[in-house]
Amino acid sequence: MYSFSKVSFKKSSSSKNECPKDGFNEFAMIGRSNVGKSSLINSILNKKNIAKTSKKPGKTQLINHYLVENDFYIVDLPGYGYSKLSKKKSEKILNISFDYILNRENLLQILLLIDIRHKPLDIDIDFIEFLISEGKKFNIIFTKADKLKKTNLNKHCDDYFKQLNITDINSTYFICSSTRNIGISEIRKHIQKSLI
Repeated sequence: MYSFSKVSFKKSSSSKNECPKDGFNEFAMIGRSNVGKSSLINSILNKKNIAKTSKKPGKTQLINHYLVENDFYIVDLPGYGYSKLSKKKSEKILNISFDYILNRENLLQILLLIDIRHKPLDIDIDFIEFLISEGKKFNIIFTKADKLKKTNLNKHCDDYFKQLNITDINSTYFICSSTRNIGISEIRKHIQKSLI
């Protein structure tokens, strides 16, 4: 069992080829810009500022590796979607994530973050369909659960999966809030279980 107490920032990489070569398993987090990736990583790793957060979308532009218990990595991938960056720069950053997802041998699982407050967006659905078409293992983490009433949380999730209308999607999903520490322990348990 992991305590998630021994954590360190390993490195930032501008391409898959620059990523660590120590062979440890990796859990990659990705989602639309400003979905709360960095905040969630800080909560999971129990380190307030190990991942830099920003209210400005598009903060993460490199592949960031965080080593946990000297045994596996949490990886922060650049987000997709809205950014004030130029189209050329946005495409370059997105291609960094795509190359990592498609070709990184150490990638054990993708954790796809979706803002629970919104109705399904085409950009999220397109990304899910991309992951399925490539046969990639992933689970959905619905973020910012503190922004909705408890009675609405499961309904939003159910509505999301109904609209996706994808039968072979992994049914395991998580509802979380970094500010209220909701769902964090469940995500940690899932990561540990996946490593067995």
